[in-house]
Formats: sequence, structure tokens, C-alpha cells
Amino acid sequence: MQRFTTRTIRRLCGLSVFTVGLCGAAAAMAQDWPAKPISLVVPFPSGGTTDVLARALGDQLSRSLGHPVIVENRPGAGATVGADYVVKAKPDGYTLLIGAVHHTIATSVYKKLPYSFQKDLAPVSTLAMVPNVLVINSARTPAKNVAELVALARKASPELSYGSNGNGTAQHLIGTQFQATAGVKLLHVPYKGSGPLTTDLLGGQVSMSFDTLTTVLPHIKGGKLKALAVTTAKRSTALPDVPTLEESGLKGFDIGTWFGVLAPAATPKPVVTRLNAEIVKIVNSPDFRQRMLAAGAEPMSSTPEAFARRINDETSKFAVLVRDGKVTIE
Repeated sequence: MQRFTTRTIRRLCGLSVFTVGLCGAAAAMAQDWPAKPISLVVPFPSGGTTDVLARALGDQLSRSLGHPVIVENRPGAGATVGADYVVKAKPDGYTLLIGAVHHTIATSVYKKLPYSFQKDLAPVSTLAMVPNVLVINSARTPAKNVAELVALARKASPELSYGSNGNGTAQHLIGTQFQATAGVKLLHVPYKGSGPLTTDLLGGQVSMSFDTLTTVLPHIKGGKLKALAVTTAKRSTALPDVPTLEESGLKGFDIGTWFGVLAPAATPKPVVTRLNAEIVKIVNSPDFRQRMLAAGAEPMSSTPEAFARRINDETSKFAVLVRDGKVTIE
């Protein structure tokens, strides 16, 4: 039978008291949270899909929590600047990130990231899944379908260009996969976000983009841009007449853009749990759902654990695509 000395017993008791104290402090913090405005960091400029989703969430979250939720745009380096800012923020639940599939790609693309997306952030809940769509300015790029665009790209001199919302983003990777599958060469033009990209696409400075549907849907409906195909395995409910890339003859395409909320890794679990409950309630509300569907997004909530599994699975999946496509940023 193991015997404990008086000193050992005192140490164990002290550790127990310390642990109980920490748990009590975390619980008390969760009860007091929030007590001031919350910052919702968008790692892209205003006007893009991430910004639209953040402002829709922020409006309802501020009402449910009783404190302002302020959207803060911190773009740059394929959404990694904003992510790094949140990683370094105080883990108290007052600085949150609107993360996206881009971050699981950047992990493999950027060789010197100052953070680990899987380890340094705590997943809270997903928000929505948005299809990406191949769009052209038909006044500058005369193609009626994907086959005609591919034929045009093969004989174009100088080469046709495609814009993305940054190096190492889903749009960048889709463009890389499109070139490999179609056997064409395109010039990649990275932007800081979908807002400035769309402006240049409308102005004819770039030939095409593989942007998220939310950003370009008004211009498609207005006739200024032409949608040739969506990049997901299934057609979009917002554009039911637009085929998938798979249906258009390019096999193996199934990439959409998910968005979700994350906090610094050391954020107290009770705060993350409270945040998750509020966000899930908002995402499943009729008002938020209607706003998302109208913008071409599919509302999608989750538990923190399910969100973490999605991040891990897609980080592994995109690591293979990044390696095969030889996409690297130093």
C-alpha cells in the first residue's frame, strides 16, 4: 500500500485548491462575459463574402449578447494577417476570427507562418458553406461555356488571367487545379480580397475568377458577369441552371468555401461553450437563414468538436493538392 508523506499530502491539497480556483475563475468569467464590446476580425477587405457573413452575424450576436459586436477588417497575405492578429490577442472571448477554408490551405502554402491554425485557435462553430463559381466578364472574354473558355485559353496570347482573393486561398487553389485539369496556362493575379477583385473583373482587368457566389451573385443576376460553372460537386440552389465543372467535362472538382468563428486557443471553455450556443441559435434562425440563402450561402452550424475535425480533415486534404500543384509561398 502506497504511503504519502505530510509534505506530499499538502502539495496534493494545494494543487487541488489551485485547480478548483482556476475552474471557479473560468466559470465566473463566463458568467460575467461579455462585459464590453467584442471584436470580430475579418481577414479580408470589406465587400467580400467573409465581410458580408461577419456583419450579418455581428448584427444578431450583438442583440443576443447585449453588447456591440464590431467587425474589424485586417486583410493581407491570403487571410493569414488577420488570423495571426487573433492568435496573438488576449484569450478572453473579446477578439474572434471569421475563419475560412483558406486558412486550412495556407497551412501548407506558406512555409513560414507565425502560428498553427490547428493548435493556436479554438474552433467555436461553422457559419455557412458557399459554392465557388467560375465567372467571366463576357464583354471581354467571349465564352458561352467552359469548353469555349478552355479553347479560348489554349490559343490566347498573352495568356488569360484569373484573379483570386490572395495567394494560398481556395480561389488560388481552384485556379491551379483548373489549369492542370483543362491543360491550359493562366496568369494568376492575387488580390487582398473579393471586393477589389470583383471591381477589376467588372472593369476587364482580369479575364475570370473562381470567387465565392455571395460576392458575384448580384452581378450575375444583373448581367454584368456570366457564370459558367460552380466548383462544388452539386449545383447551387441560387444558380440551378449553372452546371458544375464536373458536368462541364473537368473531372474531380469539389471545392466550396466554408466559414466559421474561432477564438484564441486559451479562451476559457465556458466562454467558447456560450459563444457556440449563441451562434448556433443565430445560424438556425429563420432570419439569418433567409439572409444567407438570398446571398447564395448555405447556413451551417456545428459543435466546436465537429468544427475541429473539419479543420483537421481539410488541412490534410489540401496539403496533397498544394503539393501536387506545387503551390508554395515563402
